[in-house]
Amino acid sequence: MKKHIVRLTDEERGGLEDIVRRGKAQAFKIQHARILLKVDANGPAWTDARCAEAFGCDVNTPHNMRQRFVEQGLEAALERKKMPPRQDLILDGRKEARLIALSCSPPPKGRSRWTLRLLADKLVALEVVEAISYETVRRKLKKTS
Repeated sequence: MKKHIVRLTDEERGGLEDIVRRGKAQAFKIQHARILLKVDANGPAWTDARCAEAFGCDVNTPHNMRQRFVEQGLEAALERKKMPPRQDLILDGRKEARLIALSCSPPPKGRSRWTLRLLADKLVALEVVEAISYETVRRKLKKTS
């Protein structure tokens, strides 16, 4: 039995049909509108598997859209799920300050300057972070220059 049952009002259904009919919205938004119209319990009431097959998406997409619709409303179901930027989770303000201080310090013996890989390795060696890519180091240093 489905946990999240979508029941569209006439107004919501009309708005979704308008999005699909005009075709002027972003492609993912049009697809989400089509899926919501098909999983509507007051309409066709398609299963998640049938939607996934018909629209060429993963089975979890209709499931997640049902859940967002029931818990957060129509607008949340039409939009993509917001993801936090990964580098913000790795380097907070203190850790970023350590990176900047390290990059301004004299380079290791036998080197003329710090490389991104050396900085990343040194942050791990100093136990500032568990792991970090040199690309994250690059983005953080570019942001501060």
